[in-house]
Amino acid sequence: MAEISASLVKELREETGVGMMECKKALVQANGDKAAAVKLLRESGMAIAAKKASRAAKQGIIAADVAADAQTGRLIEVNCETDFVSKNDVFKAFVAELLQDAAGVADNGLAEAAKAKVDAKVAEIGENIVARRNVAFAVQGVGAVAAYVHLGGKLGVLIEVGCTNPASVQNPAVKALLADLTLHVTAVNPACIARDQVPAETVAAEKDIYAKQVEGKPANIVDKIVAGKLEKFYGQICLVEQPFVKDQDKTVAAVLAETGKAVGDEFTIRRFVRWQLGA
Repeated sequence: MAEISASLVKELREETGVGMMECKKALVQANGDKAAAVKLLRESGMAIAAKKASRAAKQGIIAADVAADAQTGRLIEVNCETDFVSKNDVFKAFVAELLQDAAGVADNGLAEAAKAKVDAKVAEIGENIVARRNVAFAVQGVGAVAAYVHLGGKLGVLIEVGCTNPASVQNPAVKALLADLTLHVTAVNPACIARDQVPAETVAAEKDIYAKQVEGKPANIVDKIVAGKLEKFYGQICLVEQPFVKDQDKTVAAVLAETGKAVGDEFTIRRFVRWQLGA
């Protein structure tokens, strides 16, 4: 077997963009013949994938899947270079395949878990592809998971809602509530669930801004104005305090309470994620 020098490995790496270990393996397999090693890497799709990996992948698809019992759900984002490819049936089918592969994969671990598949698809399609991120929710206690994907995969939401009665999960009114909540998060883009999740430094900064806006007024008036503006601020960024997207006269908290009263249960929003493609 020919001796594989470090300089030869480096040359192959610079020429193909493939990692050092893979380059060395290819050279060993090719008995030190660099041209043959390049051919081996190209045949495996590695050289193509590595060369294209430096190209920006800002298009793509966000996809979601929720189990029939609403106890688990997952969201993934897979990027490509062009909108044309993102609308291609081959790419759509590949994203659907990765969505199923994401089951059991740690959050944001899909890129590593699906590397071989992604590299092969890069070679097939001819564009850089990135399994950018993935997240999964499993219900903690009693509750349900829901998801919504908007604008053909440009925006996706995953949410978990808690309750006390397992039977509520299959109640049509509750299913409608879950769907409405995903639509609300999609449209309104809350920063957090409730005001206790707003960082203290953010609150302090807002108060400072409001106080400066009314400088020169009596202290008691300033305090009232600042308090009022802060309430409005919470109502803009906190999910449960936002006006409900389908009925602006009610807050999200009021809609949760209303549905709870109708079905004899109590509902709380435990967590959510909202992804915009490329953001």
